[in-house]
Amino acid sequence: MQNVLIIGAGTGGSIILDLVLKLDDMKIKAIVDTDLSAPGIQKAKEIGLQYGVNWEPFITPDLHIIFDVTGDALVFERLLQARPQNTVVIPGSVATLLVRLLRENDTYISRIHAEMHKQRMVFDSIEEGMVGINEDGVVDFFNESASKMIGIPLAQAIGRPITEVIPTTELPRVLEMGRAEVNQELVLGNGLKIVTSRYPLIGRDDQVIGAFAVFKDISEVVSLAEEITDLKQVKRMLEAIIYSSDDAISVVDDKGNGVLVNPAYSRLTGLSEEEVIGKPATTDINEGESIHMKVLKTRKPYRGIHMRVGENNREVIVNVAPILVDHQLKGSVGVIHDITEMRSLMTALDQARTIIRKLEASFTFEDIYGGTADTEFSIEQAKLAAKSDIPVLLRGESGTGKELYAHAIHSEGDRRFNKFVRVNCAALDPATAEKEIFGQEMPDSKFGNLIEQQGLFEETKNGTLFLDEIIELPQHVQEKLVNYLKVGTIIRIGGVESIRPSVRIIAATSQNLEKAMLEGRFNEELYYMLNRMAIQMVPLRERKTDIPAIVGHLLIKLNQEFGMTIEKLTDDAIHRLQQYEWPGNMRELENVLSRAMIYMGSGESVLGLEDILKSFASKDGEKRTLPEKSTLASMMDDYEKSILETALRENEGNKSLAANRLGISLRSLYYKLEKYDLD
Repeated sequence: MQNVLIIGAGTGGSIILDLVLKLDDMKIKAIVDTDLSAPGIQKAKEIGLQYGVNWEPFITPDLHIIFDVTGDALVFERLLQARPQNTVVIPGSVATLLVRLLRENDTYISRIHAEMHKQRMVFDSIEEGMVGINEDGVVDFFNESASKMIGIPLAQAIGRPITEVIPTTELPRVLEMGRAEVNQELVLGNGLKIVTSRYPLIGRDDQVIGAFAVFKDISEVVSLAEEITDLKQVKRMLEAIIYSSDDAISVVDDKGNGVLVNPAYSRLTGLSEEEVIGKPATTDINEGESIHMKVLKTRKPYRGIHMRVGENNREVIVNVAPILVDHQLKGSVGVIHDITEMRSLMTALDQARTIIRKLEASFTFEDIYGGTADTEFSIEQAKLAAKSDIPVLLRGESGTGKELYAHAIHSEGDRRFNKFVRVNCAALDPATAEKEIFGQEMPDSKFGNLIEQQGLFEETKNGTLFLDEIIELPQHVQEKLVNYLKVGTIIRIGGVESIRPSVRIIAATSQNLEKAMLEGRFNEELYYMLNRMAIQMVPLRERKTDIPAIVGHLLIKLNQEFGMTIEKLTDDAIHRLQQYEWPGNMRELENVLSRAMIYMGSGESVLGLEDILKSFASKDGEKRTLPEKSTLASMMDDYEKSILETALRENEGNKSLAANRLGISLRSLYYKLEKYDLD
């Protein structure tokens, strides 16, 4: 507690007296003035406070603060000399400033309290219940309507988790997802049915700092709606809802005459209210019979009816249901959906999925098919690797799906929303490999500044770098990769400053790393770093029982690529595929299926044994030797290219006729022409 002495009981001293009396941590020892009629002295007399005309008797060691409000410099100097060592003397000018600030603060606080009180009165006076929670899910706002509907006093609700106040609440989901939910039905613990809208509260930094719900008791509304028998009263109650709907809605009476349509109906059909209200239900129909009239005759709903309506002859799907009140037919209501808009939305959805597919990794674990024990073990290893950030080594023959596994690991990991960059190390020029991967810095001889060239590590920042056929990396590049795996930093060629890009490393090889290590072609330290999480890809010849499932998956992909609709393979065709040893693994299987589909006739939906045999066999049916340095993929591409050239030549360059001849879509034909540079 601070003891205070006020010297000067005029207007300023009186104000300080009033302010200090309001403070809990200050106690006024006395107030002094040579004029005993001063306002401050009179106030002291009223409240029984010590006062006097001489301040010297009140200068005691327990005094902490002296307010000098006399304005006399001589008094201030005497006070400085007479005060105890730990006593603070505040001159009149400072005291006046304090008085002004305190009074302004008091004024602002009063205004804030008044505004808060007004707002609270507004919130408590409205019919809707309101509940707000903070980022921890704790209730920090609760109005009177909410208290009445939920049955919990305001004082018991504030500060408690929302799930304890409203067990059925969905506010935590809105808080977590950051998305609003409008006009949702909910039943409270006391059985009260409400309709609620929930909104996230977004702070200045675009972070969700809480959530807020506004809700209304609809029990009475539901009860009244069940008792209403007059169709016109129903119309007045529902008109606002119908008019705000984006779906086209029409209502007819029990005679089949229009009584209500919404703006969406007018936009769809091109007919105004004046052209429909009071007119027969057949007014808007261009093709087919009136479903409204069928519903009125049968008293049964009809759904999914295709029709053409309106001046624009729009193709629509109609759902119509009878309006029954106390078992009496009062009319029917129809909801009309524009098929054109639905198709447009489906197209937009497909485009969005394509874009998302490109933005994310190409494949997930759902794209890996197989039921053998070895395959399942490889998948489980890969899923385990996806949960961590350690380097991964994928080992297996060419075509076994190492890149597929790399994509899946990336897609399941924390870096899935960042880049996935694949590097074919075998295709890198050894002379420029280091620059391409780690970047380069060099001075600009013309302008004197530094030219910085980022490498793949910096391009992949926060993503995954997939080093395919890592054994082909030059030795000095392998050493720099070891350094990154050790300390997490890289240095560009010609640079001196370390860069720390956060990159997940996944490596793959189809060669014998142990042999390469013994021969000095692969860095031993890099081998042991990568081999901590090594996943072996199972060759297709060792999991032939997986071929039916793999074929089903590949058919979906190839149908999309070729614009075909192949549903399945015959049992004989599957059996033939399972007899083959598949030296090219999955990649070879895909190529064989591609060639077999090319041989199929137009309109066929089942791929048979003869198609598979044609794909395996050469063009003239005789055995031939393979060209030197040719892979199955390159030979398949050459063969497909020759077929496309032949089809174009036979149809004199007409692409539509060529696509029909090959049994593929025009879009697929254009894609292949661009692929082989034939356009």
